[in-house]
Amino acid sequence: MRWLPVLIIILVALSYGVVQRSHRWGRLLWLGYFVGLSMIVFTPISFDGSALYVMPAGVGQVNLTHLNVTSLGFVENIGLTVPLGWLIGRWLPRSLPLMTVVGGLIGGGVEAVQYGLPQNCLINRSSDINDVLANATGILIGAILTYGLARLRQPLKQT
Repeated sequence: MRWLPVLIIILVALSYGVVQRSHRWGRLLWLGYFVGLSMIVFTPISFDGSALYVMPAGVGQVNLTHLNVTSLGFVENIGLTVPLGWLIGRWLPRSLPLMTVVGGLIGGGVEAVQYGLPQNCLINRSSDINDVLANATGILIGAILTYGLARLRQPLKQT
């Protein structure tokens, strides 16, 4: 039961590879990004900056009160979600308030799943308010980059 999330991620990745007929490198990179992100977030596999290891079985912890936005983990979570914000920014209308709400919902959703999975699968993942804020910030930064690049690509309007 503990490795069920890993099996689901692998099955989704394999089915994507079977269904997807295009051989574009961009799609392969996005698939790698999502599989890697899913493995880090939803499995007992963890990375501490220098080594990959399997976390012991457990239910994890919940932090809803202690804010720590100056830690390296906060910055890492922002970096992990910037590509996701860039991709979502390409799909949704160009609205920063909307992207702020979407980022908050995705960040909260990920943390809610990280709270629920350990209760059933014992993957020892923790839920943290800092991660919600970092995920929302990373998604917003990615969207701003998307909007900025789209703006740069538009031809200058002549007056």
